[in-house]
Amino acid sequence: MTHSDRITGPNVAVLAYDGLCTFEFGICVEVFALKRPEITQPWYRFQVTAMDEGPLTAMGGVQVLVPHGLDAVTEADLVLIPGWRGAEMPVPDSLIEALRKAHDNGARIATICSGVFVLAASGLLAGKKATTHWRYADLLAQTYPDIDVTPDVLYIDEGAVLTSAGSAAGLDLCLHIIRQDYGAEIANLVARRLVLPAHRDGGQAQFIPRPIGLDRGGGIAPLLDKVRRHIDRPWSVNALADEAGLSPRTLQRRLKQATGESPQTWLTRERLAFARDLLETTSLKIDQVAERCGFGSSESFRLHFRRTFGISPNGYRNGFRTVDNN
Repeated sequence: MTHSDRITGPNVAVLAYDGLCTFEFGICVEVFALKRPEITQPWYRFQVTAMDEGPLTAMGGVQVLVPHGLDAVTEADLVLIPGWRGAEMPVPDSLIEALRKAHDNGARIATICSGVFVLAASGLLAGKKATTHWRYADLLAQTYPDIDVTPDVLYIDEGAVLTSAGSAAGLDLCLHIIRQDYGAEIANLVARRLVLPAHRDGGQAQFIPRPIGLDRGGGIAPLLDKVRRHIDRPWSVNALADEAGLSPRTLQRRLKQATGESPQTWLTRERLAFARDLLETTSLKIDQVAERCGFGSSESFRLHFRRTFGISPNGYRNGFRTVDNN
């Protein structure tokens, strides 16, 4: 049966729990519960299902009263887990059992941000790819080594299980689900109402903050600061070593101790970090940004930028600029 043949839309159950992540929960409500008279096909049927006895306290002190228990999870076509009360907080056996039953019944289970830890605890992600907020990616990989953690994407669709990165990436995943169920035209319509792009380019690498050196008190710190002030210079390993009064080998060892990276890797990351600042705050042309950041050419700059952030410099500027670049 195609979706257009349905009398009613897919049955969606969103999990509520004490300590509920309000923003992630709001995403689920906004996307799947809001009435959409402009869409003629039967829209999703939506219900909130409670893991804990109410009233539940959500982030910000909001109280939530939920009429449905975990039985609603096992009857759903789509189960949404909007975050979790802590990446290291245990997941009750009753919830794990309900998720497994839902999976056995053919439901899709989707998580937003830290909600992946609930799905991981159920064992349903074993042997599959998954993502989460970049802050939690290492912990997820360490805790569940049987999961192929992919930290640099906005969401991953493994068919019956879907995971998304940080909070706002839940919107990207929800639009993806709508695209699956109703097609691109309806997904685009919903995206316009949300004032969002129907599909964002790139991955969450573009949101990870500039790396901080491991040893800012070390003797190499003055060199690092000088390089940042003159990032446009063609710094080679020998030039760095001469500036620091060290042999190239000692320079490489000291910089590795201070930053955890090789000289060229550190230098490229610093150049890219400065480039992001320029793209966000200036109207410089791409070749001008490349020159100011010390890249040999705009082609080299574009290559390094896309390889690191998963998006072109112009694409990044369009999404993050704080000045009028017209």
